[in-house]
Amino acid sequence: MKMKLMIVVVVIAVLVGAFVFMSGSKDVVIPMDEIVYVNNDYGFSFTLPESWEGYSVTIDKWTGNAPDDQLGDTAFTDGPVVSIHNPLWTSENTYQDIPIMVFTIAQWDELSAGKFHIGAAPMNPSELSRNSVYVFALPARYNYSFPIGYEEVEEILKLNPIKVFTPE
Repeated sequence: MKMKLMIVVVVIAVLVGAFVFMSGSKDVVIPMDEIVYVNNDYGFSFTLPESWEGYSVTIDKWTGNAPDDQLGDTAFTDGPVVSIHNPLWTSENTYQDIPIMVFTIAQWDELSAGKFHIGAAPMNPSELSRNSVYVFALPARYNYSFPIGYEEVEEILKLNPIKVFTPE
């Protein structure tokens, strides 16, 4: 009986020790609860942390102007921007959104070739991912004013939260 008790104690000690060791390791990733926004129209999903429960989404428009149109008088092309809003956002306390620009592959190729520009930034949007129809990009300088929550959005983006599929 003492031998069985001793074996049980040793096994428990080994398991507890392994858990404590692994919990302190920087290589161990403990999965967090996640929320997933799915956009079937454009063919992507975006994983958000549990703290974003209650997020909202709006779809706005980006406009591209010809290279010689620095004032943005005449639209060359346009497309949607899907903005995922932090649930803490209010008109008094604006939080950093996650803006996802949607380009057709042809538009992306034209932008890359310098056939149009978006805004006054000296750089193009940065590609997040693409499927067979669309390119998803983050606007240049999207967090330029450092609104509340921009650090959290940067951390979310480091996790490569966008996944693509063929749109319906």
